[in-house]
Amino acid sequence: MSQGGAAAREAAMPQDRGWAWMVLLAAVLLQGLTLGFPSCIGVFFTDLQHEFQASNSETSWFPSIMVAVLHGGGPLCSILVKRFGCRFAVMLGGLLSSVGMVSSSFCNSISQLYLTAGLITGLGSCFSFQAGLTVLGYYFVRWRTLANAMASTGVSLGFMLWPLLSQYLLDEMGWRNTFLIFGGILLNCCVCGAIMRPVQLASGSPLQSPKPAEEPGRRAEGAQLSNGASSPHPELQQQTRRTACFQMLQKYLAFDIFCQNKGYQIYTIGVTWMVMGFALPHVYLVPYAIQNGVEERRAALLISVIGFINIFIRPLTGLLSGHRVFTGRRIYLFSLAVLLCGLSNFICVISAEFSVLIIYCVILSIAMSGIGALIFQVLMDVVEMDRFSSALGLFTVLESIMLLIGPPLTGLLVDITSDFHYVFYNSSFFLISAALFMGLSFCALEKKNKLKEPSKVPVDNPSRYQYSETATEPQSESQSPPAVMYVTSI
Repeated sequence: MSQGGAAAREAAMPQDRGWAWMVLLAAVLLQGLTLGFPSCIGVFFTDLQHEFQASNSETSWFPSIMVAVLHGGGPLCSILVKRFGCRFAVMLGGLLSSVGMVSSSFCNSISQLYLTAGLITGLGSCFSFQAGLTVLGYYFVRWRTLANAMASTGVSLGFMLWPLLSQYLLDEMGWRNTFLIFGGILLNCCVCGAIMRPVQLASGSPLQSPKPAEEPGRRAEGAQLSNGASSPHPELQQQTRRTACFQMLQKYLAFDIFCQNKGYQIYTIGVTWMVMGFALPHVYLVPYAIQNGVEERRAALLISVIGFINIFIRPLTGLLSGHRVFTGRRIYLFSLAVLLCGLSNFICVISAEFSVLIIYCVILSIAMSGIGALIFQVLMDVVEMDRFSSALGLFTVLESIMLLIGPPLTGLLVDITSDFHYVFYNSSFFLISAALFMGLSFCALEKKNKLKEPSKVPVDNPSRYQYSETATEPQSESQSPPAVMYVTSI
């Protein structure tokens, strides 16, 4: 009977084998379609500016809203996945992305693009990406780390292919028809979602389509409501509702961690400040090159160079950072990558020749690979794993706010000065100052912790507690898949 039960369980839970690899392929395609898509917006920057007679600041709101919603919609996607499952969320996201881009092809003002391409497409991309990545946690247990690393190559592929395709279609048929075609391409997210069928437990219940979780506050509220509408304590019902709302916010946006964990506090502030300058070259590099006489096709090639190098450098950086030599020191590698990213921007200021811009893209891509490979590994070092999802929710929301306001503010500066060099000056300021802040702050925090508690750091896994002020036992990765994993395009 035990052999029959084991066979039934293996048939019901196809983790790490069989269809799981098809799901991984779909996740790679999803990341290219969603996170890679904003990389092509710079190709349309000049045409949209001329079409709608808009300033640099007004035009840059369009990609800023798209990227901010893509990053900041994680908590909303988490609720959607919890209620309806990953497959539904991915397919709904693909439909929204397609509708947003098709609607964008009929826009008559730049403000309409904010709603269609910015909000609707951004939200759809968020749903498809976040839910598509979450489903990997259900299909992979033993090979989950490898699966996430392989899925991230989709971002680099998108960075490489979207700008080239965009420039070709723009030259052949204009931006309106190109956006219409993009709507059809993004509809393939629904195909990827259809591949991500629910994983079945041995009992037959879908693993990633759970019923809505009943929070303690929600149960208490239900108990109160079951007593009838004529309850003598309506204020108790209101208090219960407030408690349930607070518990929901605590689950997805862990402000208590931000207040209590100094390492998480420093890291969140540093990364939030960093993204103010991180996205600027992606938005303004192509317009800057075109303004300085670079042919449009060659200008679009610059973004593709960044994506191509990322395909190879990002996995290598991830493997290097996982070496025992860097255990507990990944924050300093991350700060070094941010510093290199900021310093590389000065290359653009020196010269706008195409050959110089290629050198800039190579160095920038290497630095970006380090940032992308380390950003979540460092976060795992500073936050207990049982609260990681909540901490990441707050992390991405704050990050999305800065991604929203960074490019438009810089665009306003360019409008005032009529000088694109300020884009790269601005980017360097935020990146370099963020790198120095994080590196020096963590160095001071580490020295303080060593003086305060020199003998309380566990020797079996020092990086796990290196920057945390409270230590808890890490949960086993194979115990349960993550509810939702928030990941950004950095």
